[in-house]
Amino acid sequence: MEFILRSGNIDNRRAATPDNAMQEGGRVHRMIQRRMGSEYHAEVVLRYIYHTEKYDIRVEGRADGIIIQPSGDFAQVPELSDDTVPASYRDCVTVTIDEIKGTYRELHKLKEAAPVHLAQAKCYAYIYGMQNELRHVRVRMTYCNIDTEEIKYFHFEYDMEELTEWFQGVMTQYRKWADFQFEWQSARQKSIKGLSFPFPYREGQKELVTYVYQTIYHKKKLFIEAPTGVGKTISTLFPAVMSMGEGRGQKIFYLTAKTITRTVADDAIELMRQKGLKLKSVILTAKDKICFMDETECNPEYCPYAKGHYDRINDAIYDLLTHSDNFNRETIETYAKEHQVCPFEMCLDMSLFADAVICDYNYLFDPHVYLKRFFTEGVREDYIFLIDEAHNLVDRGREMYSAVLYKEDFLALKKSVKEYDSKMVHQLERCNKELLELKRACEDFEYLDEEEVSPFIRAVVRLSGIMETYLEEHEESPVRKEILEFYFEISHFLLISDKLDANYVIYTQLEPEGGFFIKLFCVNPSKNLRECMMRGRSTILFSATLLPIQYYKRLLGADEGDYEVYARSVFDPRKKGLFIADDVTSKFTRRSDMEYYNIAAYIHKVVSRREGNYMIFFPSHAFLKNVYDIYCNYFLQPETVECLIQEEYMDEESREAFLMRFHGAEVAGGAKAGAVRPEMEELLDVIHMDIEVEEEKSLLGFCVMGGIFSEGIDLKNDSLIGAVIVGTGLPQVCTEREILKQYFDAQGDNGFDYAYRYPGMNKVLQAAGRVIRTVEDVGVVILLDERFLTLPYLRMFPREWEEYERVSLEQIERRVERFWDEWL
Repeated sequence: MEFILRSGNIDNRRAATPDNAMQEGGRVHRMIQRRMGSEYHAEVVLRYIYHTEKYDIRVEGRADGIIIQPSGDFAQVPELSDDTVPASYRDCVTVTIDEIKGTYRELHKLKEAAPVHLAQAKCYAYIYGMQNELRHVRVRMTYCNIDTEEIKYFHFEYDMEELTEWFQGVMTQYRKWADFQFEWQSARQKSIKGLSFPFPYREGQKELVTYVYQTIYHKKKLFIEAPTGVGKTISTLFPAVMSMGEGRGQKIFYLTAKTITRTVADDAIELMRQKGLKLKSVILTAKDKICFMDETECNPEYCPYAKGHYDRINDAIYDLLTHSDNFNRETIETYAKEHQVCPFEMCLDMSLFADAVICDYNYLFDPHVYLKRFFTEGVREDYIFLIDEAHNLVDRGREMYSAVLYKEDFLALKKSVKEYDSKMVHQLERCNKELLELKRACEDFEYLDEEEVSPFIRAVVRLSGIMETYLEEHEESPVRKEILEFYFEISHFLLISDKLDANYVIYTQLEPEGGFFIKLFCVNPSKNLRECMMRGRSTILFSATLLPIQYYKRLLGADEGDYEVYARSVFDPRKKGLFIADDVTSKFTRRSDMEYYNIAAYIHKVVSRREGNYMIFFPSHAFLKNVYDIYCNYFLQPETVECLIQEEYMDEESREAFLMRFHGAEVAGGAKAGAVRPEMEELLDVIHMDIEVEEEKSLLGFCVMGGIFSEGIDLKNDSLIGAVIVGTGLPQVCTEREILKQYFDAQGDNGFDYAYRYPGMNKVLQAAGRVIRTVEDVGVVILLDERFLTLPYLRMFPREWEEYERVSLEQIERRVERFWDEWL
């Protein structure tokens, strides 16, 4: 077995845009290297094998330059055929290792070389000196300001005895970690070989596991439409683990958009551990959620966990590493408090030692947040990406790769800093002037091309530099926080401006209340997402609602030759009554008190046929309110029916309380009492839930489609026996939806489908998926919109929806009653 330590070459710690800094850093490297003479050997690859009894550690890197100059009485060095020094000339040359760092810092403030940079150069010096049997090696640290191209040098000279002692000391320290990793990986691989699937295979599940395994083997992407009940979490994790055991996959990243699905993944791994698997996993938790302090301020003067963090973190990591395999939030917090270190940074550090990382999409895809410790630009590692609820990634991708700046924000910051920095004020005025020119050319909305926006971008680049300097020099400024927040905003804008291509639309808009903004809108995120997925060997994207699958393949970065599969549902379709109304709609042109009344009548007739829990999903809060008022006035019978409403703004506790009312049926019946988390038990008391009384009532949850209760919640057994879905889920008409429509029309696609119909239908499918969650479940799904009976919608129905009943208001009560009579 071999461990590999690789060095980095970019100092972008203070860069406004990290990706741009990578490019600019490369530029200054090449500029300096071209200026050097024949004695300068650029980009020299260096490797060293450190042997131990059981494994080897390969240390490798690329020295920016090695300078070989004559010394003493020798006037010149003969031309060398490679980068080594012949034995006969070792006493007549001076060798200097040149390490170049591009930086945005002002060089006159740089008093010494950064220790980590110098350590990198000393590694190169040791490797080169040892391999060429030199007695002495010099090191030159070259810092170049990326903006001004000013250069500053720091020089060092070492004898080989000194370098050898230093390097061997570094490797001895590393051996502690490498020894553990070697023993752990050996145990992990052995455990995987003895692992079997933790359940009896359901129908079609073994085939799904095989598809995932083969995709990883062939280094492709797989798009899976996996209906509820297939067991997509274990069906993707198990073959990924098996692939890892065969040397195909160094680390698994399980990426998702929601906390609940992270928990499901964690549970699946724990289940395999119970079957004998040895695998370390970590759940990455957002900084603002895991921080121990009231304010998330990473300042040693404010936070006792930040003060001295680096003095204690290694002991904390090793302690946790040797005592637990599951680095979840609770475990991280326990060890972080015990060792008094930052829990967020410890969480990130534990990912280095985890075999599986469970995290949000951001950690792979977000251009700012992605894990740079794993994902180097242009480098493809042996990682396996499992992307859950992949339908969410289209809008999340657009959001992450778009950027907006408001004219008013420039003026607000100018007002705040006018007494503190005249240069910043001047540049803020310059940016505002450029925006004013764009505003004058904009009536309500205006498309722009890159040339039209370039003067503004140049002004923002200069503002970024000024703000950066101010932040470096004024750590105690009363306006520092405000400047820093806006600095992050313009940094994101500049980063996205570097990505502008045919997948983007640039536009400005005047808001009704007078605001003005410029936006770089990523209409097609496929290229950016594809580039991120190229950081690993294989990606598995799965969802219960990945339809139409060709739409998602196109927008989620599929390449030619990537695979797709429609997993077979394991549920008996007869247990789901699917009814489609042919006499109501949510069309804007039909909205009236009579239409709201008819929809309320449908709800009444459906829920009157069987007591139980129902959710009714509406296209908007306003539509919900109109129907709810009519339902309460004309149909509600408080002695038999209770209603809950999803408020427009609900905190986490309110959401949990809402859901716990539905889980109450499980608790009362004993079918799933263990599903209620201990911390939620108090909520049952808070909402005064009398289980014996509630059993005699139906519970109706009035919710918004696409909202917090239409996706990612798991209401099994009698927790939910019906869903009434009002409308086709079409997003509201707005500027960006119209931009999407026009863009995809111009591409030769059906723009209305891409901008409205497909996203809307996804919300419908997600809402309907709340009803049947287990093979024992029986329930009804009522689609209240005549448009579902038209061909464009029927074509999008999943296979499980092949059988449905067309109904009218007059028929619905009898049809639903007949369905329940068959199962009760």
